[in-house]
Amino acid sequence: MSAASSDHLGKLPPNLLESTILARLGAPRPEVLVPPRVGVDTGVIALDAQRVLVSTTDPIAAIERLGMEASAWLSVQLVASDLATSGLPPMYAIPTLAFPPHMSDAQMRRYWDAMHAAFAELGVAVVTGHTGRYEGVMGPIVGSLTMLAVGERDRLVVSTEMAQPGDRLLVTKGIALSAVGYFSHLFPNFLRHMCDAELLQRAQAMLWQLSTVRDALTAVRVGVGDAGVSAMHDATEGGVLGGIAELALGVGVGVRVDKAALPLSEEAACICRAFDLDPLITLSEGTLILAVRPHRVAAVQQALADEGIAAFDVGELRPREEGLMLVDVDGERPFTPPREDPYWRAYAWAVEQKLT
Repeated sequence: MSAASSDHLGKLPPNLLESTILARLGAPRPEVLVPPRVGVDTGVIALDAQRVLVSTTDPIAAIERLGMEASAWLSVQLVASDLATSGLPPMYAIPTLAFPPHMSDAQMRRYWDAMHAAFAELGVAVVTGHTGRYEGVMGPIVGSLTMLAVGERDRLVVSTEMAQPGDRLLVTKGIALSAVGYFSHLFPNFLRHMCDAELLQRAQAMLWQLSTVRDALTAVRVGVGDAGVSAMHDATEGGVLGGIAELALGVGVGVRVDKAALPLSEEAACICRAFDLDPLITLSEGTLILAVRPHRVAAVQQALADEGIAAFDVGELRPREEGLMLVDVDGERPFTPPREDPYWRAYAWAVEQKLT
């Protein structure tokens, strides 16, 4: 696959993010309880002694091959999934829609109608925003979405305060979920030469699993902190290993991950092989990573199973000095967060090759 022109595509790696962005965060304010950090999906502001305001934001996309409806649904769910890692349900939305000049009024209406339906399904109210068409916008990124929630402080999952060595690591559903869901829809003709028709159909159905809102809100019903869940992070860019590394860096712990326990589906194996992707480090929105007190693992897994969500015990948090360790058939070895998710270069190559 040919290299893209940029030195880096996608989310910045942790060291560059910390030196470029996180070292300069404007004026300090005492009510900011959780500022931006690697491995933490939400910011938290104290409203009073009992209540907090939680926020998160991300780009949103309109991918024409996926269709306006699927693109809008995914955009809402992926931001809502970040918000839900706080343990609170999303409540309010602030969308900024910067559409390209070629997008028709009908396409914009379809996109917004689908966003509206997704917000309504989640119980989210749009409170302000901005919409326009702009030169220079080429897509698929067409703006950003901020989501907010207000809730009780004692219901909040604050990984930097709660997670600790000895907590077990769980992941839901599977790995490389969004790489599978996206590529199976974007390039089905190419994949038909490598994956059988039934497998490809199952892979396409995975697109509708790319939300962790239900996963997160189900898990925290068991309890937070010593009563259950101590940290949550959704596996987006960098995949499940990247997400686990980010969670560990954010908490300030080491991790030990059992490679054999990571749930690699036939669909993920086939599609990742077709695009020369490592399924451990590629886009996996829809996979929730949880740290759970050992004595509450069975309860969390049962609560998720009752909702039809599989949860796999894949390792544990360890003391910081032990670092990031991956255990496979050859023994134990260190791993590092991927500098760049290979998904983006695979996607750029597929577009360059005019795959369908």
